[in-house]
Amino acid sequence: MNSMTTLLLIFSIFTLPSFLTSTKAEYVYNICPNTTTFTPNSIFQSNVNHLLSTLSSNANRSTGFYNDTVQTTNNAVYGLFLCRGDVGTDVCETCVADATTEAPKLCPTEKEAVIWYDECMLRYSYESFFSTSAENPGVFLMNAQNVTEQQTRFNQVLAASMNEVATEAANDAYKFATKQTKFSDQITLYSLGQCTQDLSAAVCNRCLAVAIAQLPSCCSGKQGGRVLFPSCNVRYEIYPFYVQSATAPKPTPTEAIIIIPTLCNNFVHTGRSRLSPYIIIVGSILAFIAVTVVLGYCFARRRAVRNNAPSRDDTKTLESLQFDLGTIETATNKFSDNNKLGEGGFGVVFKGTLANEQEIAVKRLSKSSKQGVQEFKNEVALVAKLQHRNLVRLLGFCLEGEETILVYEYVPNQSLDYFLFESKKRERLDWSRRCMIIEGITRGIVYLHEDSRLRVIHRDLKASNILLDENMNPKISDFGMARMFGVNDQTQGNTKRIVGTYGYMAPEYAMEGLYSIKSDVFSFGVLLLEIITGRNNFLGFHLTNGAPTLIGNAWKLWNEGKVLELMDPLLKGSCSPNEFLRYVHIGLLCVQEDANNRPAMSSVVLMLKSETVSLSKPERPAFFTGRCIDHHDQVAVSAHNCSVNGLTISNVVAR
Repeated sequence: MNSMTTLLLIFSIFTLPSFLTSTKAEYVYNICPNTTTFTPNSIFQSNVNHLLSTLSSNANRSTGFYNDTVQTTNNAVYGLFLCRGDVGTDVCETCVADATTEAPKLCPTEKEAVIWYDECMLRYSYESFFSTSAENPGVFLMNAQNVTEQQTRFNQVLAASMNEVATEAANDAYKFATKQTKFSDQITLYSLGQCTQDLSAAVCNRCLAVAIAQLPSCCSGKQGGRVLFPSCNVRYEIYPFYVQSATAPKPTPTEAIIIIPTLCNNFVHTGRSRLSPYIIIVGSILAFIAVTVVLGYCFARRRAVRNNAPSRDDTKTLESLQFDLGTIETATNKFSDNNKLGEGGFGVVFKGTLANEQEIAVKRLSKSSKQGVQEFKNEVALVAKLQHRNLVRLLGFCLEGEETILVYEYVPNQSLDYFLFESKKRERLDWSRRCMIIEGITRGIVYLHEDSRLRVIHRDLKASNILLDENMNPKISDFGMARMFGVNDQTQGNTKRIVGTYGYMAPEYAMEGLYSIKSDVFSFGVLLLEIITGRNNFLGFHLTNGAPTLIGNAWKLWNEGKVLELMDPLLKGSCSPNEFLRYVHIGLLCVQEDANNRPAMSSVVLMLKSETVSLSKPERPAFFTGRCIDHHDQVAVSAHNCSVNGLTISNVVAR
């Protein structure tokens, strides 16, 4: 959903919360962009139906959230639901059931859809969107009643309240928070904020901040309003529209609620709406009080149970991804040599085809590898939590008998080194293609460092670990060496067991075992220089080779004003000298010897995208000229043991 579609709905509210008046989910709005469609009765439609069924069957989870993928070749569908954090599992089940039933009717041939109900939200797409924030399309709703006293102060109190809700929701395990603030003796302000639970705290907070920033333009001076985004939503009212405790202030009941949708002419509407005016007759005050007391009691019990319940751990996640050995053997023709894609330090990679014709890549760990099982467990636990278009997607694993196997999506164009370091194949990589690959790698690393649920340091970024899909889009692979941190501010660590690949390892890591996000920045800098020059940085690390490394040569030519000599001759027709010089400049900033001087990857994104961003002068890079460390108790790496295929096969030799 690339273009911003913003809808303003104006509605009058003189009522009780809708959850008190009806057991059926209250539909709000849906958007189905018609820019991408599928053919009826196609494989894609079958996958959509399968996904919707899976989502509906998982709506009884206590978390109120679930995401899943149904994937066949070129027909993947990604989807999730999110129930409002205060509703019970029965309400959540009803809402998700309604949404999954109505989705095929509301969006019969569109490949993307977002459907909002008062109690839940359903979303699916042909592109992966997990763990990333989407702030468009957006739906704005406002209460037609004006605040009748101290509007300026009301807006100030509202802003403070919403900001507190955003902070609390972003740091909540369920990404949900509510708050009530006393505005006057007669008025209490109720606020709510919620994100999809796949977002990190930082990404959730950013999404909510964007939503809150829309409230002054859509709802200033109004008694209520809300902003609905695919990844988050905020709402405020002067009555309790969410489940409160039994002692919560109660709104004055009136006779009716009327919702009248009105399109604002200043906005473009590309979705469909099924809103229609309706009237709900409200019962007596006694009935309202009784229902409120009952719901408050049930809510208190539900929150107590949810807070005491154990969270879903890695074991449950792994169980849902497990393949049986028979399925793997059938898919790979019993690990036939004809299906072999490559071989490396930890084992062999095979191509396979499942019964539904989905192509997969199977990494079969070597039985003789002393470190293989540990690296396997690390990779599964980590990659299962990561979802991004520039990361290779883990489909499952197998642990059966002596077999230790990882199952990944099949990426048809092999790894970047396959094209980059062979002159004939490199002809396919013109300047625009290389820039696209660099940009995709950058986005993937930013996700690992800043936007994923866990902060991840890859520790083995290199050309053979960048896979290319059918459109030559890059996907980062091999998380066997990765280290992850929680949602706190920790960004570094140290180890005595140094693993990785010479030529890409940052000096502080290779020499002292210190690794951080800046270690990955160094590796990216090397990779960037390799991509734009078509040259391999490994050459300077052979014991018998005294030639300077690519980094050393780049630094030398930079100081001599001869950087254009580095340009791959194949690029001279498609790359402007100034652009090439800027990319070399950025690469040298990334490989500076002092880790503190290297830019963060989010800064690199800005440097690559905008020529107006000024670049500082690079300091001396960390490079070696024909020198090789042979203290094997410190560094467990071989420059000669290179991967044949880049699918999560590390260049590592056991100590």
